[in-house]
Amino acid sequence: MSHGFVVDSRWLRRPVVTALTTLVVAAVYYLSGRLGLLGKLDIEGIVVTPVWPPSGVAVAALLVFGLWVWPGIALGSLMVIATLTTPQATTLVNVAGNTLAPLCAVLLLRRIRFRPDISRLRDGLALVFGGLCAMVISSTAGAGVQVLSGALDTGSFWTVWLAWWVGDTMGVLLVTPLLLLLLGPKERFRVRRWKEALCLAVTAAVLVPLAALSTISLLFLVFPLLVWAALRFELIGSLTCALFASVLATFEANTGSGAFVRQTGIEVMAKLGAFNGAVALTALLLSSLVTEQRATRRSVQRACDELAEVLEHLTAGENLPGVAGQRGQDGEFGPPGHAPTPPRE
Repeated sequence: MSHGFVVDSRWLRRPVVTALTTLVVAAVYYLSGRLGLLGKLDIEGIVVTPVWPPSGVAVAALLVFGLWVWPGIALGSLMVIATLTTPQATTLVNVAGNTLAPLCAVLLLRRIRFRPDISRLRDGLALVFGGLCAMVISSTAGAGVQVLSGALDTGSFWTVWLAWWVGDTMGVLLVTPLLLLLLGPKERFRVRRWKEALCLAVTAAVLVPLAALSTISLLFLVFPLLVWAALRFELIGSLTCALFASVLATFEANTGSGAFVRQTGIEVMAKLGAFNGAVALTALLLSSLVTEQRATRRSVQRACDELAEVLEHLTAGENLPGVAGQRGQDGEFGPPGHAPTPPRE
């Protein structure tokens, strides 16, 4: 049984394929970093992002292609940093942190037998646990370098560290599962489900901007939408809605409008981080629970069907598949032509 899309490592051992895959990973990492920087915030003079997509891209790439693609992650990280500042010796610490964090996350996920299709609640919990723990490495390296370089006061270390950690973790929780699902096997939707999906998309297009643009903090209106998406469309629906809500909320936080009007940078980061975290956890855990329950229901249904077939054979007096012999006249089983043993006197 397949539990997600994983590339055959033998195919990837070819030098040309290896080089191209590494470059593709680096390019996707860089592009996702550029997108993430569109929502950057200034905390204590340091650029941070509420959601850092490259963290999610890195974890997904390592899960799909294997640990050997880490040079692509390092190269992509270096390219992103080069767009912000002139690379220096301390840049290597940032690159190392950005590379080691997803590597450790994947090693943790492998340790607890994570399935890339996220078909069980334990897979969702594993991704949360792996992201929370492993991203400590990148946030510590990033904030630590800022202190060592003199760009950040020691007293502001934990504020920047927390913002950095939240952004990296949100990237793992929102981007990684979505990429794993997009790369995995696709489910064919029935026409009726397409109609409901369109209805969900229209509702999200109206409700999410309304919640984000409102100055009276209506962000909680997003959660019924996430529940609907998780119950009806599982991970792909709920995560798409969650990412859409997170992007719009980040945009409003950047412009200082909507629910984030007249707030300081730290207040904006705290409010946005709490919202993104709640949205990501709701979408990921609820949808993985729904997926697991549906898989269990299908397994029970198959077992019931098999049992009904067995009972039907027994009632009709037919041989069961895999049972040698046939029923004799007195109801005993035996090979063809077998005569029942007479009882002893």
